[in-house]
Amino acid sequence: MPSPKARSGAARSGSVPCAGGNGRYEFISLSRTPPPHLLQRQGSDPTAARLRASESPSRRRGSGSSNSSTGGQQLPEEDCMKLNPSIIGIALRSLLAIDLWLSKRLGVCACEDASWGSVRPLMKLVEISGHGIPWLAGAAYSLYKSDSAAGQEVMLNLLMALVLDLVLVGAMKAIVRRRRPAHNRMDMFATFSVDGYSFPSGHATRAAMCARFLLAHLVLAAPLRFLVLLWATFVGFSRVLLGRHHVTDVAFGFLMGYWQYNLVEMLWLSPVVLQSAIGQLQ
Repeated sequence: MPSPKARSGAARSGSVPCAGGNGRYEFISLSRTPPPHLLQRQGSDPTAARLRASESPSRRRGSGSSNSSTGGQQLPEEDCMKLNPSIIGIALRSLLAIDLWLSKRLGVCACEDASWGSVRPLMKLVEISGHGIPWLAGAAYSLYKSDSAAGQEVMLNLLMALVLDLVLVGAMKAIVRRRRPAHNRMDMFATFSVDGYSFPSGHATRAAMCARFLLAHLVLAAPLRFLVLLWATFVGFSRVLLGRHHVTDVAFGFLMGYWQYNLVEMLWLSPVVLQSAIGQLQ
């Protein structure tokens, strides 16, 4: 039996008493490598025992806390990026949330039960006035009936502008693939495959482009010019009131239509150029 002084000295030195086979106590230091006969008795590898003894309790506590915080594995890089979004990402998400909220609030003609459901038939007439089929048919008929070279030139380029608008808007919708608002009713006039998507508004692009075209190449009095601008604006707003598009779809559509007219001016066709091209093909 060891004396109390031996026990108190062992406690101060940080050793742990271990009962041997001969009935005596032996002491294992926590800071030193245990004797070989104790390692053999415990059935452990000396190298692993040294590693366990050399690892400090503070290091074990630090590693345990880090593993518990990350679930035993490191976070992927993309998750770390999501935890620290950029200012641009936050601004875009905020703009999208405002766009969705405002579009839903302004969809007052989305159905008959809406607050302005009684004027929904009038909004659908405005929708048809900005559709591509009436404009294409009207431009082709005017080109066929025109007698002057100037009239044919204007109608030919208007027809070319309408076809260009259909191609560009269809390509943009196929690339972006933004869904229409959830409160929209798919009862539109003469829809096509890409009309299931929302961005940009084809009616808004066509209205802006045709308004610039008419104001630039048709001699109209001041009241008629005002009515053209009013019609183009009303066509764009009707898309939001009917719940067909978001606000940003219409805003981008107006900008795109304004730019498309500049492209039409760059690609302007004259009857002489058209006749020479047809002659070369023949």
